[in-house]
Amino acid sequence: MIRPDRSTPRTVRKWYAAVATAGLVGTLVTGLQATGAQAAESAAGATLPFTSVEAESATTNGTKIGPDYTQGTVASEASGRQAVRLAAGQSVEFTLPKAANALNVAYNLPDGQSGSLAVYVNGQKTSKTLAVTSKYSYVDTSWIAGSKTHHLFDNARLQLGQNLQSGDKVKLEATSPQVTVDVADFEQVAAATSKPSGALSVTDKGADPSGQGDSTQAFRETIAAAKGGTVWIPPGEYKLTQSLSNVDNVTIRGAGNWHSVVRSSRFIDQSNAPTGKVGLHDFAVLGEVTERVDSSPDNFVNGSLGPNSTVAGMWLQHLKVGFWLTGNNDNLVVEKNRILDMTADGLNLNGTAKGVSVRNNFLRNTGDDALAMWALNTTNSDSTFAGNTISQPNLANGIAIYGGRDITVKDNLILDTNALGSGIAISNQKFLDPFFPLAGTITVSGNTLVRTGAMNPNWQHPMGALRVDAYDSAIEATVNITDTTLTDSPWSAYEFVSGGGTGKTVKNVSVDRSTIDKVGTVVVQAETPGAVKMANVKATGVGAAGTYNCPYPTGSGTFTLTDGGGNSGWDSTWDDCSTWPKPGAGNPDPDPGRNLAKGRPATATGSADVYTPAKAVDGDASTYWESTNNAFPQSITVDLGKAEPVRRLVLKLPPPAVWGARTQTLSVQGSTDGTTFSTLAESKGYRFDPADGNKVTITLPASAPNVRHLRLRVTANTGWPAAQFSEVEAYLS
Repeated sequence: MIRPDRSTPRTVRKWYAAVATAGLVGTLVTGLQATGAQAAESAAGATLPFTSVEAESATTNGTKIGPDYTQGTVASEASGRQAVRLAAGQSVEFTLPKAANALNVAYNLPDGQSGSLAVYVNGQKTSKTLAVTSKYSYVDTSWIAGSKTHHLFDNARLQLGQNLQSGDKVKLEATSPQVTVDVADFEQVAAATSKPSGALSVTDKGADPSGQGDSTQAFRETIAAAKGGTVWIPPGEYKLTQSLSNVDNVTIRGAGNWHSVVRSSRFIDQSNAPTGKVGLHDFAVLGEVTERVDSSPDNFVNGSLGPNSTVAGMWLQHLKVGFWLTGNNDNLVVEKNRILDMTADGLNLNGTAKGVSVRNNFLRNTGDDALAMWALNTTNSDSTFAGNTISQPNLANGIAIYGGRDITVKDNLILDTNALGSGIAISNQKFLDPFFPLAGTITVSGNTLVRTGAMNPNWQHPMGALRVDAYDSAIEATVNITDTTLTDSPWSAYEFVSGGGTGKTVKNVSVDRSTIDKVGTVVVQAETPGAVKMANVKATGVGAAGTYNCPYPTGSGTFTLTDGGGNSGWDSTWDDCSTWPKPGAGNPDPDPGRNLAKGRPATATGSADVYTPAKAVDGDASTYWESTNNAFPQSITVDLGKAEPVRRLVLKLPPPAVWGARTQTLSVQGSTDGTTFSTLAESKGYRFDPADGNKVTITLPASAPNVRHLRLRVTANTGWPAAQFSEVEAYLS
């Protein structure tokens, strides 16, 4: 959805730019290789005909970039927020997890460049090359406040011409000055299907399968002649220079979306609802849309397909929007499609539709909401987004529900939202009138959100992985959110807000059975009056606190969080409403190998002369802390800033040989609050010897709890009657 920002003036501390906006003209993991956080994703998302392998997990002599969550950077738009940058002559080699004869690659080039990737199979260079270009990337939407140049990746596909088996290797070598490879999708493409009995072929009306001639009129004539039957698109490429209309009571079918390809930036454009159902099956529509122009209907379908229609098995790419649906689309089924590289929405159900099912689709690299329902003019009702996999929407939300009655969002997998959006948004943001707010029961169930949520750059305001937003009117519908998995959220998990900054209430919302693994700031970000019940919400790796409860504007009311029981891991509250919590555990550490103790506050039971505890964490092994002499036991405590899963300590003394070998007897203790300490490593003697660098390593068990305060308790030192350390270093592994 696309229109200028209507947010409140900049003097207001926090509220959103309206990214998902009105007026588009007219106006992995199931199917993904499980790595890291994705290992738990298989329960949600689409069943896909391909398997994805991340470039950063492949073999490469290139440079790995990321993880990075900074809006506008290449890594921030990548799958998993990481990718591999190849200079000319460098390569990345993938090991196939399954049999395949084709691949699709998500990649980035510097703006204004084009080139190719040479393809090797099991070490042998093939005659195949994969053309790459920046032509479809670097989209600017200056009318959307807070947006930056985005849509940095593109996708390119290639049939390999041979059947490969699991374990075979495919190497991509850059011939261009620089190519960044994000992810490769490997697929076993079936042979082209045959013409259905009784179908009329577009080639019989003069369509050119070479892609050279204009086949628009041939398509129109075949569609008109095939009413009540089937239009057949044989294998080949067909160029359409104008959109199709009067598509009514007909099925258009291709030989498979790798075989039958239509080159068109506007496929169907019809505002009047057909009287009979339409079927669109098994072909590709590849556009030439390089910018987002909201006054142009550069869409696969713009308008209506009519009731009881079906769209399945399509490959849609390089358009503005896949489906901008207005008019009567009742009981429409959209399933098993691939929607890639849209400059705006993947699909927007734009009012009036009932009983629509959008299911089992794959969407990557959309420039606005990947899937949206917007209740404009009349309400959407009884419609469902189910079992879809959505990756890398680079502006706005993965799934957005703007009003509507009795809507269901279930079993979707959403990954890597980038800017100005959440993984899922349930919202009363209207954009235009007449708008129909949320009503009846809104069911949000079984969804998995990975690295979703973002920082709103207009106000430096975080947006949660799952957002319930009383933007223009109070949430009056019953909103049931159940069985949700949230992983690696860079900011908050659940956000309850009135995005217009007017304090509209969020109520009748319940959250039950949710698993949260790593969240950057808080589990609950409550910024407007209202009431939500949370039950069986279990969190680990909470970055700042359990709850941020700061309704806005000041004096607008209170937000009541009812504990329904079964909650764990998020019982603390952020106590400073004048500042935002900073990301912690939920934002993947850009330097997981760093010394956690370096430069952190350190205290001790005592110090000798100038040998203060700060010298044990200053990164300089030639300076040191020495405790009060002849007064064992002594201890030094380092505040790591937040609870961390410390698994290794390195303790040092100055390296010169004048520091003779000695043994210090010590134990390691940890605490989350600085008051109550538990033992992480029992007391024992550790030998420091200049011949071995004058350092010792202590490995802590994997079962050790996360600790914020790390303490070394020393009871003896054979080299001096005091505790001594030049460096206390703490590591995650």
